[in-house]
Amino acid sequence: MASNPSLVMRIVSASVAVSNRASNIIRNVLTKGDLGIVEKGKNDLQTEADRSAQRCIVASLHKQFPNVAIFGEEDELTRRYLAPVNKPQYDSLSSSVPQWTPPKTLQLLDKNQNWQLDPQEKIPQDFIEQGFDAEVLKHTCPEYLKDTKDEDIVIWVDPLDGTAEFTQGFLDHVTVLIGISVRGNAVAGVIHQPWYNFDKPGLPLGRCLWGVIGLGTYGFERETPPADKVIITTSRSHSDRMVTEAVEACKPDEVVRVGGAGHKVLLLIEGKVHAYVFASKGCKKWDTCAPEAILHAVGGTLTDFHGIRMNYSADVQRKNTGGVLATVADHAKFLNCIPEHIRDVMDKSSEAPPLDFKEVIVCGGADLEKAKKNEVSEKTSSPPNQNAESTAPKADSKSTSATVPNDNANTNTKL
Repeated sequence: MASNPSLVMRIVSASVAVSNRASNIIRNVLTKGDLGIVEKGKNDLQTEADRSAQRCIVASLHKQFPNVAIFGEEDELTRRYLAPVNKPQYDSLSSSVPQWTPPKTLQLLDKNQNWQLDPQEKIPQDFIEQGFDAEVLKHTCPEYLKDTKDEDIVIWVDPLDGTAEFTQGFLDHVTVLIGISVRGNAVAGVIHQPWYNFDKPGLPLGRCLWGVIGLGTYGFERETPPADKVIITTSRSHSDRMVTEAVEACKPDEVVRVGGAGHKVLLLIEGKVHAYVFASKGCKKWDTCAPEAILHAVGGTLTDFHGIRMNYSADVQRKNTGGVLATVADHAKFLNCIPEHIRDVMDKSSEAPPLDFKEVIVCGGADLEKAKKNEVSEKTSSPPNQNAESTAPKADSKSTSATVPNDNANTNTKL
């Protein structure tokens, strides 16, 4: 174990441990059979698994790191129900649970109107995880993170990414996401897949991936994506004409439509696809913080459609209204395949503040700089002048660190 582990490494270690417990909670909810579905908005569901996993993660991390800001996806629903807390029934609820009553939501704001855990809400004892993952603590913290303080950090939690797929039985799409940002920069992340290996009897169910920029990534093996074709992943359940048009503009040979931002970036970092393209304003900070950090830790790039690296500070808006583009290589080529009229619809994101990474290459390095220079000044629909005779971006087979046999299961398997 590394001596005197830094705050960041302790948070990553605790996040790995609590993601394992949250995944067990999610599986238990499904086993019991009552998902407790609530419709938060159009194509936006919440289940008892979302709520319970968030209570587990937020309460556990808050207990261990009481001075660190933590934002979870399901806070929004709790806020929405603050006014009508005594209303006994809601029209938007699933008919299978007509008398569901939201958790007590009084006293969730402190005297400064900051969001906090309800002191009267009883968190089950078996939801609290106070352990640390020993393997994480064996690693030495990157130099640029060693002096990080509580006030520098924001933790972004999506307790169950891919809720629609969860309710429909596409369980291999589901992930638990815990992202750690330092001074607005996504620097570390944890992605847990509760149902990994579901189709391989005898193997442990579930796996946890984690990474820190400047340290590396752990818990998975990478493939080399095929160099003779372009494979793009995009949304399965949140698609429209603009999403489809942006994908088609990249001239893919194959499109993989799956649920959950975490799952899509996993396909990317494992080398199974070349890019994740999502021309929508619906994705949010807790969807991308953890995947972005792990992707950047393997040398990939995640930006909005203007080539801007996103800001994960506590005071930023939650929605990624600039869209999401993630790649393992050739980010500039993919970025400049996006039609200008689509980029014009997307807002420019609040950019991550400068952070001294101390010679650590972040977010694709020079590839991102090329993308940003070509962003608005490129007025034609053809790719930038980098082997520009081809209109479709092709993968760089040298961009991954290892080649392993392709044993991935059908990503659209319905359980």
